Amino acid sequence: MRTGAFRAWTSDQAVDASVYSALRAVLGAAGLITEPTDCLPYECDALTIISGRPDMIVLPANTEEAARAMTLLHAARVPVVPRGAGTGLAGGATPVNGGAVLSVARMKQVFEVNSADRYARLGAGVVNAHISQACEHHGLFYAPDPSSQRACTIGGNVGTNAGGPHGLRYGSTTRHILGLVIVTPTGEVLDLSEPRPDPADLDLVGLFTGSEGMFGIATEVTVGLLPMPAVTETLLAIFDSLDDACDTVSAIIAAHLEPAALEILDALTIEAVEDSVFAAGYPRSAQAVLLVEAEGSEAEVSATMSAITTILAGRGCIEERRARDEADRARLWAGRKGAFGAMGRIAPDLYVADVVVPRTRLREMVGRATEICQRHSLRMASVFHAGDGNLHPNICFDRRDKDELGRVLAAGTEIMDACLAMGGSLSGEHGIGLEKQALMASQFQAADLEVMERVRAALDTERLLNPGKLLPNRSCLEIGDGPRQATLGGAPR
Repeated sequence: MRTGAFRAWTSDQAVDASVYSALRAVLGAAGLITEPTDCLPYECDALTIISGRPDMIVLPANTEEAARAMTLLHAARVPVVPRGAGTGLAGGATPVNGGAVLSVARMKQVFEVNSADRYARLGAGVVNAHISQACEHHGLFYAPDPSSQRACTIGGNVGTNAGGPHGLRYGSTTRHILGLVIVTPTGEVLDLSEPRPDPADLDLVGLFTGSEGMFGIATEVTVGLLPMPAVTETLLAIFDSLDDACDTVSAIIAAHLEPAALEILDALTIEAVEDSVFAAGYPRSAQAVLLVEAEGSEAEVSATMSAITTILAGRGCIEERRARDEADRARLWAGRKGAFGAMGRIAPDLYVADVVVPRTRLREMVGRATEICQRHSLRMASVFHAGDGNLHPNICFDRRDKDELGRVLAAGTEIMDACLAMGGSLSGEHGIGLEKQALMASQFQAADLEVMERVRAALDTERLLNPGKLLPNRSCLEIGDGPRQATLGGAPR
């Protein structure tokens, strides 16, 4: 991660007291936080090595309050950073130089579940996992399942176009967003909430999804729902070689099979998981495990799993374990989805990279990331969406060791550079945020970035909404030590 290109609101002028008074009148006591100690939890997202001090936290309860708050903030030229649950891993919700953090955490309304037309209308603060819980009695579910789904919000998912283990079958968030209600940077309400089977106008919903909060703030989200699969079968394939596990994934995809998920965990990740509350029964002697899941009719699942087991037999799999029942399946998935949290047993801090390469280069990229970390004397654990070619090299470190922190940042940049050299992309699901902003010029031509900037300027002429994120800029701001500037290394412990 290069650290000299964070574009930010550069004014050090304090927010006028009249702005706070006006916001309290709109939001009530529960809707505005200004006490510095109470603002501390909002200084960063899950990329904790970069933090910044906001002037205030704005917590509207609904679209109307959000719009009125944005009108006031825009008139006072206060920058605003949208925030879901703060589970993002790219610094997208980190305030870079004061201003307001606008959290959608209070917007937890489930407005409608329409089982006939298979959609749900939700407040942006609804937790991802709660969507499926709200519609399961209709035999429906919401497909995107980020590993943080028990905490992350649908509003945050829209901002980053979040994926998840089952993205192999169902795709990322954008495929499941039917409508949005957006509050613009100036406080206007743009109602794009009505789902239409064949919209004839511009796809503004698609434009907003994945824009990392730079174009507007989603306050209400209409999501598509799917019927629960008739049959689900889960298998754990055990390998004594991480390379063999990667090659197996390439072979499964090359055979035109369509499993719902293909997830790999390496030996260090297995160790962390099995020593944690997420212990799933993964064999500690394995160098890698491949979690395979197939969904569909009984005939479809049987055919898919039969073909996959044939491939496993010829690719170095030393053992297969099939989930015996739903409890066994849930345990296997708890280990995978708890892997990030379990890594806290290995080191006090974790840098989670998020890169995508062609699946045919999966093995090569894993090897390259391993070599980079070894050269920098760093421990790396890998747990990733192998079926998508979406890698998550997890680099273990201690932020109190500034030399080690520097090596982590250097290794992270090298990993992303290597990914681009292999025809990959900087992000699969975490977004660009602060973390990868300076590398955007390595993936995109100057003309491409100029078009993106022009779109952003058309929607936010003052560039006050989530400033300093995603797009590089000719005028860059170094990370500093000012009273409100974002700082590298995170808050002191």
